[in-house]
Amino acid sequence: MAILVGTETRLVVQGLTGSEGRFHGLRNRSHGTNVVAGVTPGKGGQDVEGIPVFDTVAGAVAETAANAAMVFVPAPFAADAMYEAVAAGITTVVCITEGVPAHEMLRIHAYIQGRGVTLIGPNCPGALSPGKANVGIIPAEIFREGSIGLVSRSGTLTYQIGHELTQLGLGNSTIVGIGGDPVVGSSFLEILALFEADPQTQQVVMVGEIGGDEEEKAAAYIESEMTKPVVAYIAGFTAPPGKTMGHAGAIISGSAGTAQAKKEALEAKGIRVGTTPTETAQLVAEIAAA
Repeated sequence: MAILVGTETRLVVQGLTGSEGRFHGLRNRSHGTNVVAGVTPGKGGQDVEGIPVFDTVAGAVAETAANAAMVFVPAPFAADAMYEAVAAGITTVVCITEGVPAHEMLRIHAYIQGRGVTLIGPNCPGALSPGKANVGIIPAEIFREGSIGLVSRSGTLTYQIGHELTQLGLGNSTIVGIGGDPVVGSSFLEILALFEADPQTQQVVMVGEIGGDEEEKAAAYIESEMTKPVVAYIAGFTAPPGKTMGHAGAIISGSAGTAQAKKEALEAKGIRVGTTPTETAQLVAEIAAA
């Protein structure tokens, strides 16, 4: 079945007429995603290689029954785009945009609670269910369909570990990049719960990084709630305290939030942790072969 995106996905791309939105929207379509509409205020009635463009998400939903949205809108307007998608009845929103202010995300996070909406991002690569649908910027050609779920805070590490799995003859049910900002729409816990309930997913890889305590929370959840094996990788073992490393959420204070502390917290709950992406993929292969 996979999670979040699949054959039932009907995607509207907010910002389809922009260069990035056009490039990735058409690329998503070429990988099998049913891209039914684009939205750019003031450009309704146009089309992008046959994909109709609407002035509003509500108009797109009314005409095309879109149920998922991908946000390729500049940061100053991205929050409004997410609100608009949710208000129009979209249930899966993927925000690729980088630089959305944390205080805006706190408001959006509160707004979507209880509305049956899953928000991925911002500052994320999106979600890919190989062979079914790709919503975001993940290079689908390096992945293959299979039974391993992959959830990550880092886009590039997602690609690397996914490629390592492919090289070992393994495939993925769904790959989800939750984003590297301090406040994102979906946590590890929420995605892990979806994988636990997904019949296609037999094993999960969790890719974390320094900063915050999401991985420690995930460790406790995995121990108490998950029946499927989870392998983890933590990026940032050589990161110096107090320095942001790549992502806005990847910053450590003293010993809190370090890669070593996260590794120890995961291992204390019986979760195997790879020291490199290659070793992580090999641990997954070992479990798959057992």
